Amino acid sequence: MKRDVEHEVHEHPVTYTARETARAEGVDPRTFARVVGIVTDDGRRIMIVLDAPDRLDLHKARRAVSAHDARLLTEPELDALAPGCDTGAIPAVGALFDLPMYADYAVRDDPYISFNAGTHSLSVRVDRVAWEQATGVEYADLAQDDEGRPAWLLS
Repeated sequence: MKRDVEHEVHEHPVTYTARETARAEGVDPRTFARVVGIVTDDGRRIMIVLDAPDRLDLHKARRAVSAHDARLLTEPELDALAPGCDTGAIPAVGALFDLPMYADYAVRDDPYISFNAGTHSLSVRVDRVAWEQATGVEYADLAQDDEGRPAWLLS
């Protein structure tokens, strides 16, 4: 099923990290989505979406996806899942790659989110609620805690 979501595509200088891309776009890094992938011990590959400044807590990810064990996907593994995308520039739309997608609770606090559009020089900005509805993303506590509190409580 096709879902049309109103969005803006922005071209910017080539960047290689979510924080750099947020700066190039002139948006708060807390509204720029960083995508990482994990693989579980039973072979499931899952897309994880975090705010650009946050880091994935694998213990929390294992709990969220009901896995005994999980690890980060390597760059070659991510490349194989998202052919046609630049390494490290996968858009935060798991359905494009037939992947389930989970996002940290902090992401749901943003009225808009931005993410890479498959290249290091294009990004997409979209209404977060429309993105949620189109992608079916599930939320969980996934980011490493800061100052003893979950990252999503620090905003």
